Amino acid sequence: MSEYIFTCTNGIEIPVLIESRRGMRNITIRPKITGEREIHISKPFLISESRALKFLESKRKWVENIFAKAPQKCTLCDGDEIEFLDRHVYLQHCPHAHSNELVMNDNGTWTLRVGGGADMFERRVRDVIKAELLKSIKEIIKSTPREFWPARIALRDTSSRWGSCSSTGTMSFSWRLAFAPVPVMRYVVMHELSHKKHMDHSPEFWHQVSELYGFGVERAKRWLAKEGASLHKYF
Repeated sequence: MSEYIFTCTNGIEIPVLIESRRGMRNITIRPKITGEREIHISKPFLISESRALKFLESKRKWVENIFAKAPQKCTLCDGDEIEFLDRHVYLQHCPHAHSNELVMNDNGTWTLRVGGGADMFERRVRDVIKAELLKSIKEIIKSTPREFWPARIALRDTSSRWGSCSSTGTMSFSWRLAFAPVPVMRYVVMHELSHKKHMDHSPEFWHQVSELYGFGVERAKRWLAKEGASLHKYF
């Protein structure tokens, strides 16, 4: 895999990773806006890297627009406040604590007490958020008929897919759904559960989604399409 640099018109430099793949007929470009920002290019073996870079240059306006719309990353520190799973959470660093603790306050807000060194603060906050999301997803799944239950649940950090369902019965979800309103997160879960019966997006599939979700499914769907990029604000 080769690495180059794509320099935006505003001077920001983004690494470009080029990979040759067998069986490909066309060049594909995939901007990555989560974690370290990168541009991934896949190309057929017979197409040169210089030609792939020229193709990237021809798509400059589209690529820059994606990175311009992507939310700026926010670093989390002691004393910050965040929202996840419809909870307003205060972050408190407790360096001498050996574990993390999420407690509900008298006023209905929450405090997340994070143990360990400052260099591990964000990682430990993320771990708690992922654990809480997994619990919520399992609770939602248990509210549906057993025939829809997956064989396994996995959390991923994907930039373009909020969920997926494999033919083996494993369902994967983006852990960033924790930052979405719970009804929106629930929509993604019901979407993937519906794939247990329909491995497509046929009218029958969408009818199944609506049946599992109930009233408000279209509203949740629209929110995700419009506001989904905001879920990548942190980490």
